[in-house]
Formats: sequence, C-alpha cells, structure tokens
Amino acid sequence: MIKALHGPNAVQLALTGKLMNKHPALPVSIIKPYSSSEMELFPLRYKPPLEIPPLEAGEEKKIVKVLKERRTRDKKEREFVVRNRNSTQEDEWLLEKDITNADKLLRRFRHERKPEK
Repeated sequence: MIKALHGPNAVQLALTGKLMNKHPALPVSIIKPYSSSEMELFPLRYKPPLEIPPLEAGEEKKIVKVLKERRTRDKKEREFVVRNRNSTQEDEWLLEKDITNADKLLRRFRHERKPEK
C-alpha cells in the first residue's frame, strides 16, 4: 500500500510483518498495480485487511510550493494554489492568511514568476 509520494519518481510504502525492517521508499518504475488474478492463482495466500493510516494529531499538512495566484471577488484578499507535502490529493486554494510560512513561500513564488532581464 502506498503511504506517501516523494516527488514524481518515488513512493513510500506502508510495510508490515517481516518487511518492516526494509527501506520503505521505492522508485515508481518498479511499482505495479494490484491484480486480482493473483488471488485466483494462489487461493491459500493470506490477504490482510487494508488500513489507511490517519494523520497523527500533531501532524499537519506542510505546504511545499505555491503554484498560482488570484484575487477574491471583493479584490481585498489573494488566494493561492498550494501543493502539500506527501499529499496524494489535488492542490488546493488557500487564502494568504491561512498559509503557514507564507512570507518565504510567496517570496519564492514571485521570484520564479519574475522574468529574467
């Protein structure tokens, strides 16, 4: 089961049993989708129940990058599309006041958009 994404080329797996001592990060190129035909070939193989680990209480989403910017309808506040670390969900729009570490992220975003002279 994939636990987290580490960029476009690596995934972190949730390992159990004897595999817990192995390194959980693997390249995407060796990951293949689950096929139900394996259960038909090996009917006695143990199939553990799937569990999705919840976020821990102290663990919050860490924003990695700001992608886009727009003004709200009343033109007073700005919204930004942000990408969260280890998130398999889509990017989300957040107000500037809701972004943690906004100064650093917005400075980097505006610098990347600025054309070179």
